[in-house]
Amino acid sequence: MLFRLLKPALFALDSETGHRLAIRGLAAMPRRAPAAPGPLAIEVAGLTFPNPVGVAAGFDKDAEVPDALLGLGFGFTEVGSITPLPQAGNPRPRLFRLVEDAAVINRMGFNNGGAEAALARLAARRGRAGIVAVNIGANKDSADRIADYAVMARAMAPVASYLCVNVSSPNTPGLRALQDEGALTALIEAVIAARDEAMGAAAGPPVFLKVAPDLEPADIDAIARIALDKQLGALVVSNTTISRPVLRSHHAGETGGLSGAPLRTLATQRLRDFRKATGGAVPLVGVGGIATAEHAWERIRAGASLVQLYSAMVYEGPGLGARIVRGLETLMRRDGFASIAEAVGSE
Repeated sequence: MLFRLLKPALFALDSETGHRLAIRGLAAMPRRAPAAPGPLAIEVAGLTFPNPVGVAAGFDKDAEVPDALLGLGFGFTEVGSITPLPQAGNPRPRLFRLVEDAAVINRMGFNNGGAEAALARLAARRGRAGIVAVNIGANKDSADRIADYAVMARAMAPVASYLCVNVSSPNTPGLRALQDEGALTALIEAVIAARDEAMGAAAGPPVFLKVAPDLEPADIDAIARIALDKQLGALVVSNTTISRPVLRSHHAGETGGLSGAPLRTLATQRLRDFRKATGGAVPLVGVGGIATAEHAWERIRAGASLVQLYSAMVYEGPGLGARIVRGLETLMRRDGFASIAEAVGSE
């Protein structure tokens, strides 16, 4: 209700200013307990998620409000992307609402305050309940991007529920080249080695990999082979797209990654592609254009064990996660499933 009242004022501001105000508002909220495991609980990569609905990376870039998001009913949240050193990102304006299309275009460029600041916040919340993952990236001007990912894995492993390796943002030049089979193999090996070094004898957090929707069949097969060989915890499918379906907004010509409703069909198809390529042996996280319980349910039936939201929250507010969770319970019962795990890939 509060979001509906404030939405016209927020939308009168530029997108990035509106987003900063949303983060400040969440930070000011009284802390609530995270969701407890219920009928929708599911185990993925050794972690028990109280429900399968999470917040995608990009919303809470600097790990400022993970507990506030968990208190809204989300089953997990993924902070970042975070890079070793602070970086300003691309020049503003760089975030655009495409209201007529229920979409967003961004060319943020991994803007964040760097690993040291985020690590301090995450270390301060250590011991609290809730799944808080860390999405890791490389600095734009790094001479060795694989080394950057290793630095991030080493730093964040002790405070992350899982590590998500982001090589699929279209807004850092050359980053998506790390999805090439040889480069990706070297990258994942470096991340796993750095995680293990940081954790010593203790078990480290699982490693997830976030992929682009703009992949050729050969790319999908190669990534699937690596995910199986390196025993990744999950594949996150997918990041924003550089493709452009027909759009109505006057912002349609902006460069950057497109997310929201126009991404839904492509992201769902990529999820099905990765389900087939992995034979269902690697858990999948469905992202892209999910705005209702029906969308989330379609993604689960297509093979996703978990789903994530971001762009839809711009239009529907932070209460969307809890509404989708309630709707999923209804849909699961309607279709005769006893658990989310039973429904995964059942289409």
